[in-house]
Amino acid sequence: MRVPNSVVLPVGTHVDCCREEEVEEKRRDIMAKITAMLMERKSNLAHFINNLEGSEEPEFYMDQWERLKEMENCTLTILNLVAVNCTDHRDIKKLEATILEHVKNEELFPEVVRVLPPVYRQVEAAIIDIAQSEETADHGMMDLQYLLSKLSRYKHLANLGRELLQDILRYLHRIGLVVWYEEIKHLESTVFLQPTFLITMFKLLVRYRLVQQLESIS
Repeated sequence: MRVPNSVVLPVGTHVDCCREEEVEEKRRDIMAKITAMLMERKSNLAHFINNLEGSEEPEFYMDQWERLKEMENCTLTILNLVAVNCTDHRDIKKLEATILEHVKNEELFPEVVRVLPPVYRQVEAAIIDIAQSEETADHGMMDLQYLLSKLSRYKHLANLGRELLQDILRYLHRIGLVVWYEEIKHLESTVFLQPTFLITMFKLLVRYRLVQQLESIS
């Protein structure tokens, strides 16, 4: 909801635990809840914006107003939910085919036709090579400058500059190959070459009903 022009594909799992008519009923219910959630978000943003505009000294809230207007202009496209049985390989292939079909849709993803310079592919291949190397720790965390020095050892990347690397990292972050939080001051110099490590770590820290679990401890 905070990323401009987001496209979201809801995926419902555990189809094997439901009767056929239940699957369709749950699909309709989930899509209805998503629609209601988006309408509530739009209404809340408009309410907050109106409150700031109607305040006695609106100039003091200009930063907040600009952020809210930015969020109001973020379009969010919700695709039809795909229901899958994760124990059935055919359903996984069906999901894969659906994702690829949507990704190739130029109306949803106008940048899909953009041709990237060959150096992007070369850096991507080199980063995969570094991430899989025995020298790289399992957590895959690496200092940005150190990563640049590692990449520069590849003959065809000897002249790779920091600015170009940062551009490429933004692209690789968007496609999910690496994670780079350049907007967070304490993390801007760290590149995560193994996003799955972060996912595992977050699963340990961010858990369902975590607050209730902590509150239940005397």
